[in-house]
Amino acid sequence: MDAQQALADLTEISSQIQAAVVFDEQGKVAASTLEEGRADALAEGVGRLLEQALDVKVGAGGPLIQLEAATDEGSVFVVADGPTRIAATTAPDPRRPARRRSPRPAIRRPMRRSVAALVGVAGGMLAGAAFIRRRTVDRDRVDLYYQDGSMVSLSNGSPGADRLLPLAREILRKTR
Repeated sequence: MDAQQALADLTEISSQIQAAVVFDEQGKVAASTLEEGRADALAEGVGRLLEQALDVKVGAGGPLIQLEAATDEGSVFVVADGPTRIAATTAPDPRRPARRRSPRPAIRRPMRRSVAALVGVAGGMLAGAAFIRRRTVDRDRVDLYYQDGSMVSLSNGSPGADRLLPLAREILRKTR
């Protein structure tokens, strides 16, 4: 399975996704549901969000592997697996239908089958779990998940969330 197919599968299982991108730790886009310029902007914005999230870590939880930033404007989901990242944005209300984008733009770089499949499945699971939680909690927050299984939830107004939520809102505005 290549990166473009992983994105097609992800958007198929999670209809709330408005935009998604697979990229590496240097920001090079492998596949996207967006046109090239917007895909690059999404990858760059998510890269900055991940950099800021690394400064928030408290305790020894290992590497950051997942991030969810939920705002009144929508949500940003990120899953990291080694050098590969997948990011997705959603509409603010999960009951409102998402705008579907063509999942078939030209593939820029083939990815290993196992990485694309793992990232696609993890992204779908994260998006589904987050929407269930989003229905019960209606406030801006950032959830950080670490490799050792620990999680940090930052609510609006906390020092870490005050740095991360504006970046998430900027990402959401750029992908509309």
